[in-house]
Amino acid sequence: MACSPTAPSHGQSRFAEPRELRHVRTWIFDLDNTLYPARCRLFDQVDRKIGEYVASYFQTDVETARHRQKAFYHSHGSTLRGMMFLHDMEPDGYLEYVHDIDLSPVDPDPLLNEVLSRLPGRKLIFTSATSAHAERVTRRLGVDHHFEEIFDVVAADYTPKPHAETYDRLLERHAVDPTKSVFFDDIPRNLKPAADIGMTTVWIPGHHGWAQPNDDDEYIHYVAEHLAHWLDVAVPA
Repeated sequence: MACSPTAPSHGQSRFAEPRELRHVRTWIFDLDNTLYPARCRLFDQVDRKIGEYVASYFQTDVETARHRQKAFYHSHGSTLRGMMFLHDMEPDGYLEYVHDIDLSPVDPDPLLNEVLSRLPGRKLIFTSATSAHAERVTRRLGVDHHFEEIFDVVAADYTPKPHAETYDRLLERHAVDPTKSVFFDDIPRNLKPAADIGMTTVWIPGHHGWAQPNDDDEYIHYVAEHLAHWLDVAVPA
């Protein structure tokens, strides 16, 4: 079943006044659970495939693999990075396997396509997935033609958000002025390094317990329950 976005009810989003985004020249978007709603549950598929890959790699049962997976995540920021550093795993096979998922829950998003066309300046994708996955998802949404570049996990030297050096690599590779940029992400902790270097930040709530802000959330400048509707108000036609 498809998971097209629904319009926000009154009071769901803290909209930006257009003048507050007039400084923006680079629009930077996370991919998963940001450009499409978290209720599409694509990451559930990815998470399951990560578990399968770990179980196969270590020739163990799924429960043991799950414990290993979570340990890698907590020690190195991602299962991939943990397996690369601790077990010399080559990343290509892992990345290809875990991102080979069913995208049918994602529908084309005509409103997102329309509002992206209005945004002045460059549009970039900043994802801890692969560029191939990002290309498939954005084609499915019907918005792939809007994005100048995809900064993926490979470009980040397999160092996921929110590691600060990954943001530095993004700025350097794409000549981004952080003070003239805005970054959208569904995971609050990924917004803090962006705010620390001068970016405007927008949180896209996914309503997962692990994707909620802590009490010190001043690094979240705006909250948008629905990305396309938020942009439609923030940057009107």
